[in-house]
Amino acid sequence: MSQIFVLSLFDPQADLEMVGGKGASLTKLANAGLPVPGGFHVTTDAYKQFVAENGLQPRILAALQDVDTAQPSTLETASAHIRALFTQSSIPPAIAAAITSAYLALPTPYSLLPTPSLPVAVRSSATAEDLPDASFAGQQDTYLNIQGVDAVLDAIRRCWASLWTARAIGYRARQGIDPDAVSLAVVVQMLVPADAAGIMFTANPLNGQRDQAVINAAWGLGEAVVGGLVTPDSYTVNKANGQVVAREIADKQVMTVRTENATEEQPVSASLRQVSSLTDAQIVELEQLGVQIERLYQMPMDVEWCLADGRFFIVQARPITALPEQEIAPPTTWPMPDPKSKYVRASIIDLMPDPVSPLFTTMAFKAYDAGITRAMSDVTRSKALLPEHFLTINDYVYSDTRLNGRQTWWTLTRMLPSFPRMIRTGVSYWRENGRLPYADTVRRWEGQPLATLSAAELLDGAREIVRAAMFNLTAQMVWMGACAGSEMLFTRVYDRLVKRPGDPDATAFLMGYDSTPIRAEKSLYDLSEWVRAHPDLADHILNAPTADLVVHLTASSSLFPTPYSLLPDWPDFCTRLQTHLNTFGHIIYNLDFAKPLPLDDPAPMLETLKLYLRGEGANPHERQAALEARRMQATEAAFSRVKRLKGWAFRKALHWAQSLAEVREDAFADIGLGYPVLRRALRELGGRLVDARTLEHPDDIFWLRLEELEQAVAILDRGAALPGMMARIEERRAFSRAAGRVTPPPVLPTSAKKVMGVKVEGMIAVGEGSQTDNTIKGAGTSAGQVTASACVLHGPEDFGQMQPGYILVASVTTPAWTPLFAMASGVVTDIGGPLSHGSIVAREYGIPAVMGTGVATRRIQNGQTITVDGGAGTVTLFAG
Repeated sequence: MSQIFVLSLFDPQADLEMVGGKGASLTKLANAGLPVPGGFHVTTDAYKQFVAENGLQPRILAALQDVDTAQPSTLETASAHIRALFTQSSIPPAIAAAITSAYLALPTPYSLLPTPSLPVAVRSSATAEDLPDASFAGQQDTYLNIQGVDAVLDAIRRCWASLWTARAIGYRARQGIDPDAVSLAVVVQMLVPADAAGIMFTANPLNGQRDQAVINAAWGLGEAVVGGLVTPDSYTVNKANGQVVAREIADKQVMTVRTENATEEQPVSASLRQVSSLTDAQIVELEQLGVQIERLYQMPMDVEWCLADGRFFIVQARPITALPEQEIAPPTTWPMPDPKSKYVRASIIDLMPDPVSPLFTTMAFKAYDAGITRAMSDVTRSKALLPEHFLTINDYVYSDTRLNGRQTWWTLTRMLPSFPRMIRTGVSYWRENGRLPYADTVRRWEGQPLATLSAAELLDGAREIVRAAMFNLTAQMVWMGACAGSEMLFTRVYDRLVKRPGDPDATAFLMGYDSTPIRAEKSLYDLSEWVRAHPDLADHILNAPTADLVVHLTASSSLFPTPYSLLPDWPDFCTRLQTHLNTFGHIIYNLDFAKPLPLDDPAPMLETLKLYLRGEGANPHERQAALEARRMQATEAAFSRVKRLKGWAFRKALHWAQSLAEVREDAFADIGLGYPVLRRALRELGGRLVDARTLEHPDDIFWLRLEELEQAVAILDRGAALPGMMARIEERRAFSRAAGRVTPPPVLPTSAKKVMGVKVEGMIAVGEGSQTDNTIKGAGTSAGQVTASACVLHGPEDFGQMQPGYILVASVTTPAWTPLFAMASGVVTDIGGPLSHGSIVAREYGIPAVMGTGVATRRIQNGQTITVDGGAGTVTLFAG
């Protein structure tokens, strides 16, 4: 393919790779009919050819070898050397000829100067700039009022050299961008002789309000505003009606003006200093242009504009970076789809304590319903008649408990009589029909080259993995409910027929199994012991900020060495930690696959590793071995003295309870077995939507509904242009954040006392309205009493706050939280019951636990003294 050195500003070939971020954005604006000054692009092909013909790339890389981002002087030295190389190099004749021809062909609507002296702006446009997650604003140079062919060629060469300023080198190094992969285009545009100029944000950058635009304006060219040399006028505009809701007229002391061959700052005349630089009509006109641009990009934009002879011109537009999250009022009502039904948050919904993502809702719910119908049809040997299991109210998951006549009849005549069969065959049914096919599906997709698949194939793969994951989960439900019954029955039999004073509690017979969560805990502990044997490495890990450790775990550029990569044991540590993550990183924090896994963010594991290095955690090998020995000893002692009918009843109840307890935690831990490859497939698809400028980040895909994603995939594989989706995504994010600030009622209507004939109290979390005094009620799930300070953790991102001896307070705890129990003196959760993971682990650690309080994370303050009574199921709060 032949090289292209120059493209018209309107040329459809002017994409990001060819003309950089700024250039591609200007072409998009121009082709949408927005008032963009005429001009042309000098492409990245021209830059690459200039570098190649002058032999610069090897010398650039050589100059970067001594760069250390922690030492600014090394950045300056490298930059000065590289920029000198550019200054001493000549522009190849073919490139110079193409630029000269394009410059001389420019029209002259804004100037009386003849074409050979037409003033232009020469702006750098890097291939990694003006992007939603990396703006690179101000990293390369811009030259204004450049006149004549020689001056334009010189300015272009200086723009190319500005790719290697000290700040640009450092910025790219911190962003992890390979210096071999960057190049630069240049935009040459006719210079508008602006009377006023400035910046417009199509969303309020101070408060994140998307319904407001903010305009900064000053006299003269825009450089004084962009460069912060003048305090500009500021106007805040309501985008719905164009009304100016706030106006600040500044004392504008300087302005940027054209001189004969450049620009300079001059004083503003006294008559204009405190005069508004825009009229109300001009403010509205500019704001409407901003709305057009925002609709074009489907995201809030940072727009540079200028005004000449009463006409507005757009000279740059890029996504706003670091825009505050939009805030809306949290929901205050909980509308029920069917006012005659009852909706509860219980059972597997415990694994969805937060508002769920749209993609999870629309992909997983249908798969779960299909799975539970299939599983119940299999075990009842009849066609299951079940309602749709899940729905969302204010983005929280609820279960509809109402059954119609046919469903009620099927439940009474088919499902209930099948319970004995479910209990006998449930575990084997799950293993053969749920767990094994799920693992096979995961293995097959782990071997797929995701980057080579079409968008439709990726989406099909995601659907297949979700179906397998949800059927694995529903197959567990066949026997998981029996776990509670088996433990209750065994406890009753043991307490009445076997237990004597001084004997252990019934729970001692059900602990000490080498489950997946325990093996994960042992693996991390073993890694800490290995690190401890390497003192220099241990010292670095203990003293380094966890965020820095996470960054350097994936840093691989030899051009920018770090203190970590210079440690001889660091590569081995990275390999060992990655092995641990590959083995156990699928253990979920949340059933919603949009939520990160331990594999995605190792920070919580690193915090636990530091805990072990400080000697603050209990040895999980010793704990599990002691519990196993205690179980075996208690079992042998009971068998030795219980005979005949009592012995038969005890053995039957114990065998049933132990067989389910042994497998329960393994099944729970493997719910997310397919989530790592599922998330990779979806993020690969999301990355393609980012390339199509539909999304800002690959993870935005989780905020789409399945039907929206299906439409986007169909368009993507056709190679057609995709609409932007960020506006609707931001609205959904804002509502989800607002919903996350309220506590969902555990049952709707809130007045309900019974659900399906069963009393609500004790079955689900306690409602917020009933928890108003200094004693919070819940389910006591691990006996004992402790008074200590509370450590309130809202998610894995807070793991580093946990301190030894504190009481762990959380919304819910899954197997991924297990290592924190080594430090806790007690546990309190919003959600959960006697068979929840937190309850089981609390009993293993012998610490009191109260689950299902509904409001613990909102009522209890971090550091507050509380008393946890696991026997009474209460948490007492103390003032101060």
